[in-house]
Amino acid sequence: MRALRILLIVAVILGGLFVIADRVAVGFAEDEVADRLRSSEGLAATPDVSINGFPFLTQVAGGELDDVKVGIKDYEAATGTSGQNIRIDDLNAQMRDVEFTGDYSSATAATATGSATITYAELLKAAKSAEPGPTEVVPGVTATVVGLSDGGNGKIKVEVEATVLGKELPKPVSVLSTVTVDGDTVKVKADSLPNLGIDLADGKMRAVTDFEQKIEGLPGGIKLDSVEAAKTGVDITVKGSNVSLAG
Repeated sequence: MRALRILLIVAVILGGLFVIADRVAVGFAEDEVADRLRSSEGLAATPDVSINGFPFLTQVAGGELDDVKVGIKDYEAATGTSGQNIRIDDLNAQMRDVEFTGDYSSATAATATGSATITYAELLKAAKSAEPGPTEVVPGVTATVVGLSDGGNGKIKVEVEATVLGKELPKPVSVLSTVTVDGDTVKVKADSLPNLGIDLADGKMRAVTDFEQKIEGLPGGIKLDSVEAAKTGVDITVKGSNVSLAG
């Protein structure tokens, strides 16, 4: 009985040491992957990296991690226009089946899914860059987008300031718009034209109310998947395959 008791104590101690070693190793790996990702993507701050699954050391031995989560608070994505970026907030991605080299200089996920947000303030920049000043929609009538917000039921509320025959309307008029994804582009299209008290040419007015924003160069080659209007901005989902975390 005494020998069995001693064996159990030794087993508990060794098990505890293995857990400690496993957690130390996973912490080191998370830091390494985060540093590599920051360098390869040119990030301003080190991202959050969590390697899930236990034990970690057996995953290392197999050369593949089951589940890696990456969080980037602020990401400057390219827009396809030289010198212009768009900020994407709270980009969180879950990577599956991540193969890596021993020094973590290269890590590639078989699949990835994630989510992020583009604030209405950032999206408004796209609307204003498309039409940088008031647009004449019919002779004597000009209009410009001045605000974007949550319109409820998955719609964006687009506010338009207008001047009719030299007189500015006392307050902005608004329309509800639908937001969609087409490839690497977020598109906003008004469900109907705003009421300015006069007949409007559809094409001319939509040059003001409708706009789009290309989003390129997301981390690791992930792509836009879907988009939906939300409280503080547009929520997007992303997905990808053979996504590079480093290297």
